[in-house]
Amino acid sequence: MYRILVTDPLSEYGLQKLLQAPDVEVVQKTGLSEEELIAIIPDYDALLVRSQTKVTARVLEAGRKLKAVGRAGVGVDNIDLDAATRLGIAVINAPDGNTVTTSEHTFAMLMALARKIPQAYRSTIQGEWRRKDFVGVELRDKTLGIIGFGRIGSEVAKRAKAFQMRILAYDPFLTQERAEKMGITMATLDEIYQQSDFITVHTPLNKETRHMINREAFEKMKPGVRIINCARGGIIDEKALVEAIKSGKVAGAALDVFEEEPPAKDNPLFQLEQVIVTPHLGASTVEAQENVALDVSEEILHLLRGEPFKNAVNLPSIPAEMMEKISPYFDLCEKLGLFVAQMAGSGIKEVAITYSGELRDVQTDPLTRYVLKGILSYYLTGEVNYVNAPHLAAKKDIHVLEQKSSQSRGFTSLITVTLRTGEKEHSVAGTLLNGYGARIIKIDQYSIDVEPQGHFLLISHQDKPGMIGQVGKVLGDNDINIATMQVGRQSVGGNAIMLLSIDKEAEPAVLAQIQQLADIRDVREIDL
Repeated sequence: MYRILVTDPLSEYGLQKLLQAPDVEVVQKTGLSEEELIAIIPDYDALLVRSQTKVTARVLEAGRKLKAVGRAGVGVDNIDLDAATRLGIAVINAPDGNTVTTSEHTFAMLMALARKIPQAYRSTIQGEWRRKDFVGVELRDKTLGIIGFGRIGSEVAKRAKAFQMRILAYDPFLTQERAEKMGITMATLDEIYQQSDFITVHTPLNKETRHMINREAFEKMKPGVRIINCARGGIIDEKALVEAIKSGKVAGAALDVFEEEPPAKDNPLFQLEQVIVTPHLGASTVEAQENVALDVSEEILHLLRGEPFKNAVNLPSIPAEMMEKISPYFDLCEKLGLFVAQMAGSGIKEVAITYSGELRDVQTDPLTRYVLKGILSYYLTGEVNYVNAPHLAAKKDIHVLEQKSSQSRGFTSLITVTLRTGEKEHSVAGTLLNGYGARIIKIDQYSIDVEPQGHFLLISHQDKPGMIGQVGKVLGDNDINIATMQVGRQSVGGNAIMLLSIDKEAEPAVLAQIQQLADIRDVREIDL
């Protein structure tokens, strides 16, 4: 008999599979303090929570029988993942339960924005009858730009197609084949900005997407565009949005999320008649609350019964003898994946990983998971982890190929990661050197030797005298110090690369200055 403790209020319907299971005893005790939870957790095989319960290292360490912690929702910020991993406790969440709910809320906001429904309601209940002031626009034949075409973005597209909208979509993982299958048009960000009547964002919030929609983006948009954000606050620069609305460039905005939550009462957006707001309601439906509880309950049952399970967000146990052989390569694999992802850009179709030398004789699946975690985490941030990386890659239609080779170029072991898109191919190779640790020893066809740590500039250029000096001057003028430099070339005067490790990140304006230098082909910042 498995004992499961539920410490946050959860839907009774969502718990029904646990409550009806003959081999499970469910105990519900909410509102427990940390000390109270520590006192009773030793008797339970699994713990089921939402966001209220703080599952600290002390709680996990006290759970001597604990095999799993289930989070009825997506975020696991209230659970100490490092401690759970160290103790061999699986942490399971429910990432799909709110997909439909959030997409429906997005579309409700889109329609309310098009027809000015909240503004008309407010006016009407105040005794006014201002029909001419609330003339809206039809959705039919309008262009909807979707930035981020994952689970929620795809569901929004399905609903927009029913309204006969033209759909443009941008996503680093979106391929032409999938776009054609969905009946939408794959587009660049600039094309979405320039052509869309409505723009909705469905990306995670990370370094790449913070203030993605800023003053420069608004300047590229067509006059009268309408903006919807039911994803994460911070993707849209709120100050720039206020300016764009006041200037008339943006006709209106519908926001469910904000840079600061709850937002200040004097937020300038609240003073604009063209703005519709809701208090982060994207996942707030009865069905979503039931679905997340149901999803995580099913996975907890599978795990306890020794059956295959998914949606674990931490590292599963690995036999000690295997861990001893492969664990030194985990960080290298993740860094190789992160490095090549930043080289390749979008439209990933295939990841090929070649293991050479001593690595031919080990179980490489754990290493491949770390490579995929590195690649996908560049785009998906906290959503991807060691366990779900292969699942997410499959959902993104990325083909993963593992290969073994006897050719290790004289190294004891060698890992080569090749990333293929529809148009190009990039690769990076690395190894572990005794006394030196992890090293990247090849980028595409160029041999180099660098520790995969810190900030880098990867510059492709023509091999000519003075190139290094020109780049160094731009960095010096911008107070950026060069820590190390590697140069690789195929032939004198031909194609070449330089890889500079720098002491701080380079601003986009600095990269633009380097790109404008003569004989510079490409400049990319790589952050490891």
